[in-house]
Formats: sequence, C-alpha cells, structure tokens
Amino acid sequence: MIYLLSPLKKEGTTSLPMITFTIVSEVIDFSQCDTLMFTSKQAVVSAERIDVAWKNYPCLAIGAATKKKIEELGGRVVYSPKDFYGEVLAKDIQKYFSDRKLLYLRPKEVSFNSKAYLERHNIVLEEQIIYETSCVTYTIEKEPITNAVIIFTSPSTIKCFFKNFNWSESYTAVLIGTATKEHLPKKCKFVVADKPLITSCIKKAKEVEENRKK
Repeated sequence: MIYLLSPLKKEGTTSLPMITFTIVSEVIDFSQCDTLMFTSKQAVVSAERIDVAWKNYPCLAIGAATKKKIEELGGRVVYSPKDFYGEVLAKDIQKYFSDRKLLYLRPKEVSFNSKAYLERHNIVLEEQIIYETSCVTYTIEKEPITNAVIIFTSPSTIKCFFKNFNWSESYTAVLIGTATKEHLPKKCKFVVADKPLITSCIKKAKEVEENRKK
C-alpha cells in the first residue's frame, strides 16, 4: 500500500493529504520588484488566484515542480537551479541577478530561510507572505497499514503526519528531496526519489514494493 501525503490524488496510491492551503493576502505588491522568486508550486497557484499580473515578471523557479507550474500557467522562467540549498544558488543569483529587485512570494512558514541565506551573500530579497499551510487532523482509524510505503512531499507533510500518527518500524518513507530528509526522525527507514517530483516519488515507492517481493 502506497500512501501519498500530498493534497494531490494520483493513480496507484492511497490519498492521505496532510496539509491544506489558505491564501492570506488579497493583493501582491509589485511596486518594488522587477523579478519574482518562487520556491513551491503552491506559491505559484496562490499568486495566480490573487493577481494574474505576476505573469508579467520574469521568475526564478526553485525546484522542477515549481518551474513546471509557472510555465503551465503562462509565466516565464529565467532561472531554475538544480540545488536550492547550497552555494550554487547564491553565487548564481549574485552573478546573474545582482541588479534585479527580487520579490519572494512565499508561505507563512518556510523550512529554509532563503532571505537570511542570500543576505549573507549580499543579495537583497524582499518577501511577501501570500499563503499558509495547516495540518489535516485524522483519527487513528486512518493510520497507514503495516508495511506501508509513505510518500512525504515536503517538511510540512512530515510534521503533520507525526501530529496524527506514530511511526511503525514496518514503514518505509519515500522523500521528494534531500532537504525533506532533514525533517524526518532518525528512526525512520527511507529512500529519496531520483527527481524532486511526485511522479518520481511514486516510481520509487513502487520499486520499494517490488524489492520486498523478491
């Protein structure tokens, strides 16, 4: 049994969404920016609901899913690094976008303080919170069955899972990326998807199931 903790439903998995999204801003202040930065596809979706004018600005897209969502909605991606949590990001932004006025459209809570990180590299980043996440509450009857493969798509899904359920030694976690790994308790058995995409997570989960049968 493969459990997907994302709000999205995907064939071949049992949907067990851990988070919900709420838009917390009625307008986006574009007055001090000429370039936008997104670190999640939900931020892109939220921006689209608030003001479609975001598509008038070039975008820095952190993560493959973020880049895909920007392009799906008609936005223009001018930069998309492979690794957000490293020196490469800061050096590239410093090299290519030091003259830009960056606006980071973000959730209320973030797992990585990009503003502070980039400021250490002399990159000024304006921020606006446009959405927040909250945990879905479940009864114990919804707890994943023994030997479940559980797909975590963000640090938030990890936090909310452990608010609802205990971890079984029989479980295997599939993580969407190495950054998510930092939020998983050390006792948990896990593998990391080959690409930071839900489709890649599902593929990896099926590999785990197949290997168990051998």
